[in-house]
Amino acid sequence: MKPTAAFVPIHLNANANDLAGNDGIGRYILLPGSTGRAKEISQYFDHLRIKTHPRGHDLYLGTLQNKGQSIDVGTIASGMGCPSMEIILHELFHLGAKRFLRVGTAGSLQPDLLKPGDLVNVQAAVRDEKTTEDYAPPNVPAIASFDLISAISQAVKKMKLTNQCLLGTVHCKSSLYAREFGCGPNSEANQAYINWLRRYGILASEMEVAALFIQSQFYHYQLMQQGQGPAFRVLCGAILGIMSTIGDQQFVFLPEEERVMKKNMIELAIESVKLLAASEA
Repeated sequence: MKPTAAFVPIHLNANANDLAGNDGIGRYILLPGSTGRAKEISQYFDHLRIKTHPRGHDLYLGTLQNKGQSIDVGTIASGMGCPSMEIILHELFHLGAKRFLRVGTAGSLQPDLLKPGDLVNVQAAVRDEKTTEDYAPPNVPAIASFDLISAISQAVKKMKLTNQCLLGTVHCKSSLYAREFGCGPNSEANQAYINWLRRYGILASEMEVAALFIQSQFYHYQLMQQGQGPAFRVLCGAILGIMSTIGDQQFVFLPEEERVMKKNMIELAIESVKLLAASEA
């Protein structure tokens, strides 16, 4: 199924005109997990308008200004987990969106390298969830788009966040309490798996990027068959803020520390979109 003006979404309040813009590229979409963060992100937009939905996936539309360029953008909560991300991403793409940046949180698997308050520029994800197996077999890698990885890396340097942001691979899971916290009858196996990821060097663990990357890769393939150029590409990436250290149940994130981390994460995402848009203009 390819993007079409006739597509009618079920879980968000939008039409193809809402997602159009940027000379055929479509709006740049920022995808936080929570509705609260979507609202925070929208405060950076000019000409803001909001399209509400009973399920809470409110769509915030607006523009960003960068050196004379007006960039059409939007933000909407993906919800928690790959099943929710799969639904929202499907509907956004089939309304015409092609640029997706997750702005979310994660737990560090490498406490010596990545501490609460730090950020991750995600290059790939371990697919430890079931949603994406309905799209591709487990040995297909979930990878971010080079263009977005590069734009985020440039933004990190511009904002002088080099010592606070790592580039690398993260773990994407289906279960928070069983897989990460060891609840339930399979606790020993789950803990062994997490330890194995840690020993390999996987940076952090979260719950949405695998669906974002796998679906975007498939959508990109669909569009490439139709033509060449920016309007026939789908790009995806992710910026994650570290909220905790996995295995460290005693960690307490002070409100001011959390505020600074979220501010850095959102502003890094905004700057990354501006840099990507400038490169595509």
